[in-house]
Amino acid sequence: MGDEYSMRPATLSDLGTIVAFTLDEASEAEGLELEPDRVRQGVLAGLEDPAVASYWVAEAPDGEGVASTSAVREWSNFNGGYYWWVQSLFIMPRHRGSGLVDLLMDKVAEEARIVGAIDLRLQVNGENIRACEAYRRCRFEETPYVIMRRPLDRG
Repeated sequence: MGDEYSMRPATLSDLGTIVAFTLDEASEAEGLELEPDRVRQGVLAGLEDPAVASYWVAEAPDGEGVASTSAVREWSNFNGGYYWWVQSLFIMPRHRGSGLVDLLMDKVAEEARIVGAIDLRLQVNGENIRACEAYRRCRFEETPYVIMRRPLDRG
């Protein structure tokens, strides 16, 4: 499963695809309609500066980008190293169930391991049962932490 796909780091030429995937992910997973220009700005920042985020694209044999994911780093003063937070994982619907989640997660884990990251982390809507099951299959475990937020006015 997943053998027919290849993984590669994303480039600026993937900007439109990753923006579209991000918009679709937000809509499907959480019913959110994001501002396309703001998403474009966010993805572009990561593509231009690896210190902001790293992106990867999975391609079908014909070269079509069919999935993507990204990771951002968070320093842990408790553990003296970086956690890698997986973000924006999206797989085109017709390619779901083909092993791409495993391929994407293995690629991110490999890259994180190379630079000495502590572990991979992610947040997922608990009501998204299919995603939760896929992440558990990829050896993610639930933690005792609760994600909280304080929205700030962005003007």
